[in-house]
This record gives sequence, C-alpha cells and structure tokens, in this order.
Amino acid sequence: MTRDKIANQHIGMSRRGFMKALGASASAAAIGVSFSGEAFAQQAKVVIGTWGGDYGKLLTKNVETIFLTPKGIEVVQDQASDAPRRAKMVAEKRLPRGTTDIQALSSANIYEMQEAGVLEQLDWSKIPNAKNLIPTMKYPYGIGQIYSGKVIVYNPKMITPAPTSFKDAFDPKWGNKIGIIDIQYIYVFVAASLAATGGKSGIDIEGAKKVLLACKAGGARIYPTNEAFAQALKTEEIGMGIMWKARAVQWQNAGIPVESAAPSEGIPLYISGFAIPKNAPNKEGAYAYMNAMLEKQAQEAFAVDMGYNPTVTNAVVAADLQKRIGFTLEEQKRLIDLDYAFLAKNDAAMKEWWDKVFKA
Repeated sequence: MTRDKIANQHIGMSRRGFMKALGASASAAAIGVSFSGEAFAQQAKVVIGTWGGDYGKLLTKNVETIFLTPKGIEVVQDQASDAPRRAKMVAEKRLPRGTTDIQALSSANIYEMQEAGVLEQLDWSKIPNAKNLIPTMKYPYGIGQIYSGKVIVYNPKMITPAPTSFKDAFDPKWGNKIGIIDIQYIYVFVAASLAATGGKSGIDIEGAKKVLLACKAGGARIYPTNEAFAQALKTEEIGMGIMWKARAVQWQNAGIPVESAAPSEGIPLYISGFAIPKNAPNKEGAYAYMNAMLEKQAQEAFAVDMGYNPTVTNAVVAADLQKRIGFTLEEQKRLIDLDYAFLAKNDAAMKEWWDKVFKA
C-alpha cells in the first residue's frame, strides 16, 4: 500500500477504516538503525514548537530528560498556541533554514501544513519505533503521538437522566446549564453536525448552525478556553458540555464532579502528533525526538499523566486506567476520524459565522 493511499484512508470520515487500522498490527518492517548517543552527540540543539503548559512539562519529563538528554541532545521548546506557530511556518517557507526542527500539531493541523507545502515527507528508516505505530496514526508527513475522542461531560447531580447523544448535549431544554468552548469551534461544529444528522457521514454545516442557534437561544453559555469551561463545571455554573475524554479524566483527577458519556451518533477523534518542517535546521535531531516520543515507556507515561491513549501497539496500560481513558469495543466502532480536507476548506467561513452570528 502506498503512503498516499494510507493518507487518503486517514483523511476520510470512516469508522470502519479507523477500527480496521486500530486492530491491525503495525505494517512497517523493523528498521535496523541505531540511535546511540554517539550518533547524535553532534546534534547540539533541537527546537520544538509546542503548546507549552502542562503538555510541555510532560514532554520534558517523559521524553526529553529520559531519552534525549543522555544522548547529548539539548531540547529548546518554542512555546505558543498552534495558530501563530502554523503562521510562522508558512511565513518561513521561503527561507533555507526555519527556526524550529519539529512541531507539535493536531492531525488536522498536520494536514493543513502538508497542503501548505511546508512539511518534510518522513523517512521511516530514521524512526525505528514507527514499526509499532497503529497504521492510522502514520501519515506521509507526520505521526500521531496520543489520541482521545470527543465525548459528553456532565455533572450527574445537575443533569438527569444521563445524556447519551450529542443531541442531548445541545438540547435547549437544559438552558444555561450547557457550556460551549469558543476555541473549540471546529469540533463543536462537528458534534452539532452529528446531532443534526443523527450520525451520518459528512459534515452538515447548515444543520449544525440550526442546532447551535437553538442551543444558544435556550441560554447556553460560551467560555473562551478549556480552563474557563472547567472552572464553570467546578463551581456548577454549568452542568454539561462536550470535551475530549482525556481532559474529562484530568478534571476527575482534580476533583471536578463530572462523568463522561460516549455519544451514540459517533465519537470524533482528536489526534495530537508531530511533523518536521521542510526547512528544519536539524532534521536528524527532529527524527531522534520523533522516535523518542514513540518509546513504549514515554507512551505509557502520557497515558498515566494526561489520560490520552497511546498510538503504539506495544504500550501497556493498566486495566483500571484503560477503562477510564479508553473506549469499549462497542464504542470503538463509533470512533470517527475527521474530514480534514473539508474542514480546511470551510474553516474561514465557519469561524466567520461563529464570531459574527453565533457569538453575537
């Protein structure tokens, strides 16, 4: 199977395709390349673009300190949200040398940057641990590091009976008990579309708009960030919304009274991964970083620390933790990948409507 075919399979919104890939063993052959400290001693510095915050700290703890520092690789984190980092990559496109060696991006953003022509096509011989990747997490221009799914989060004391669908999550009858996160407008559109269509493939923008406007008219509150939304859940200003299951687990660990429910219409995937800019000054160091993040130990640590699922088949997650962060076999059948091409094409129009109509 060619890499382009793998990419095409990944881009479509296909439950069957994801499940087939999830259950399959990694197809790439093991490559006999050594990542010894001696081989990378000359790589003085690797600059990684990342969101920073807790995620940046966990990269340092679980990847950099354990697997790269002993090899003489110094890591510098260029911390910013993904939008300015993506804009910077495009602005640096004409330069022979960019300012970062590897970038942390969502799978949707990897697709966008691939289309912009700023990413390096990966040389799998330089990523030995890629042999363990779930095939769906392996793209021509990037890899998935961790994944979760969009679910309904709710306070069982405030929301009864428990919601079972995105239709329930946007039901205007709940009034101002519903919270919606501004920065997640794309994923809110996807969830609202599923609510409007009952789970049919494809994204129904107009149907999503009707669902969202009815929800807003009922009194739904809009919060600027994930953190503001979490605080509203904690104080019981709201009792329900949508969020990645991994984040819900983090909130539970922090004592916020929420449960999660997998929506009946389908569970949109969130995949966080890494890509290498085409003009990265230190590509060998970037490959070393990419390989390190796929180490079994690093993947297992992220499952414990962040509540996200590993993307390598050799990672082992304790049964009690897997029950909290993962999905049952029945729920896995409802996991759906996003149509990145469609979202990239319609992003500007959706954002304009969101800002000028929905938030007005």
